[in-house]
Formats: sequence, C-alpha cells, structure tokens
Amino acid sequence: MTWMLLGLVLFLGAHSLRVFAEGWRSQQIGRLGEKTFKGIYAVVSLLGFVLLCWGYDQARATPTVLWVPPVATRHVAALLMLFASVLLVAAYVPGNHLKTRMRHPMVLSVKVWALAHLLANGNLEDVILFATFLVWAVLCFRAARARDRAADLAPVVPQMRATLVAVMGGVVLYAVFLFKAHAWLVGVSPMGL
Repeated sequence: MTWMLLGLVLFLGAHSLRVFAEGWRSQQIGRLGEKTFKGIYAVVSLLGFVLLCWGYDQARATPTVLWVPPVATRHVAALLMLFASVLLVAAYVPGNHLKTRMRHPMVLSVKVWALAHLLANGNLEDVILFATFLVWAVLCFRAARARDRAADLAPVVPQMRATLVAVMGGVVLYAVFLFKAHAWLVGVSPMGL
C-alpha cells in the first residue's frame, strides 16, 4: 500500500498546485518557462500514476475487507458511471451545454467516478484510493469555481450538436468500459462476465 500512497501524493499533489499553490506555480512557470514546467509536471504526474496503479494492484493482492457492499450498490455505481463517462467526454467537446453550464465537467466526472467506486467497493485500498480522489475533486472544483468568479468569464452560447456529440461519446465510452475495458485494465468485470 506504500507505493499506492506515494503515487497518490505525487499524482494528486501535482494536480493540486492550482488549488493550494497557485502563486508558487506561477512563479515556477515564470522561472522555468511554460514548456519546462509542463514537462516536469508531466513526468511527476506520470510517475505518480504508475506508482498509484502498481501500488493499488499490489494492495489488491492481499485485500483488507472493511465491509461487503450490498449488490444493489453495484447497480447504482454502474448508473453513476454512465454520468461520469458523459461528463468526461463533455470536458473535451467545445461548446456543449454540460461544459457551458458546469464549467468543469472533468472534475465533476472524477467526483462521480470516485463516489460510484466507493459505493461498490469495501476494501481498505479501495476506500483510500476513491475517497482521496473524491476529496481532491471536491476541493479542486471549489477552487476552479472561485477562479471562474474572479475571472468574470464571458458567457458561451452552447450548441446542441456539441451536446449530442458529448452525450453520445460518453455513452460509447461507458459501453466500452462496462463490457470490455474495465475487465482488461483492472481485472474486474462490472458486469460479472
């Protein structure tokens, strides 16, 4: 579990600079240059992600069961993941209603993803992983909304076509993960297949 915790610190630490150290981040970009800063950021994030995945896989080999979630929570989690998938795709489709209204659909996607997985998993390593991501997403969303208010952003007129692309792309992503990718990447099939 140590490697998972170190990975969480590196990955979420790098992704928390705008939440907790905006001034320091700006200073480093000014000192190092944007490309160098982004390169270091990418390396730290990637190293954190690799350690996180490897450590989580190691921790799952000898799980510590805190509770056994009811079967119904898996169904709730599956439904929540549909929303998380749509929000994730909406973050990358410019001009859609979800992005225009919520401003930060990717962070909301992480919130929903983490909550869904907390509901469906009761092992210690799962609780630590998903609760940490949930807390991070709440803090990150709050900080991002505060930056939005301070920036007084101009309104964007959403396009229905972009919204349909985001929703349909999210549904396709959801189906791919539900039926194939989750089992391949994580070793657990949400459908029990």
